[in-house]
Amino acid sequence: MQKLKKFFIVIILAVIVFAGYVEIVNTNTKNMTYRQKVLKAFYPALMWLNKLTGSKTKEEKQETLKAPPVSFFTLSTPLGNGSALNFETLKGKKVLLVNTASNCGYTLQYEALQQLSEKYKEQLVIIGFPANDFKEQEKGNDADIASFCKLNFGVSFPLASKSVVVKTTQQNPVFNWLTHAAQNGWNEQAPSWNFSKYLVNEEGILTHYFDPAIDPMSDAVTKAIGEKAGSLQPQ
Repeated sequence: MQKLKKFFIVIILAVIVFAGYVEIVNTNTKNMTYRQKVLKAFYPALMWLNKLTGSKTKEEKQETLKAPPVSFFTLSTPLGNGSALNFETLKGKKVLLVNTASNCGYTLQYEALQQLSEKYKEQLVIIGFPANDFKEQEKGNDADIASFCKLNFGVSFPLASKSVVVKTTQQNPVFNWLTHAAQNGWNEQAPSWNFSKYLVNEEGILTHYFDPAIDPMSDAVTKAIGEKAGSLQPQ
């Protein structure tokens, strides 16, 4: 009986400590649900666990730099603010395309994506694609999503209108291009979870895919952004 009491006391103390940690981590958050606060607090542990197990850490790279069968610059996407982004205007810059969600263990990556956007503002455009495809972790509308990202992470990079990014008949045309070799030239990898990342170079060539557990500010991503565009190879 005495051991059982001690056990419950330890559990209660652990809950109190964790609750205090959650509040400290989220001192400056605004309009976050408690679930979102817990996920933010748990993010370092999630990334550590992924690194330990090798889960969600896949990276793919195209070595040949062949022109894609369908030009990236023919694409466009509606944005959450009601305007449209024509990808032809992105020529000469690298583009990082990321499927995002507000209630995911990786949601804190919005912060790193904003840092990345600011660090490489002269050479990189980041586009977030909110989607509700994984465990319904993005139920908000475009206005809710934009407000959440701005208030909590200072996001200033473009956010596309909420859409479907997985391979279905409703798949966003941009992600259809990113995940079908017949269009992009080599890659069939669909997002494995929220915050999968696709890097397109200055010539409209899909060069890299990064799994969700690869941090946007990691050496792998920043090195890829810093690579100079190579000579375009014929198809």
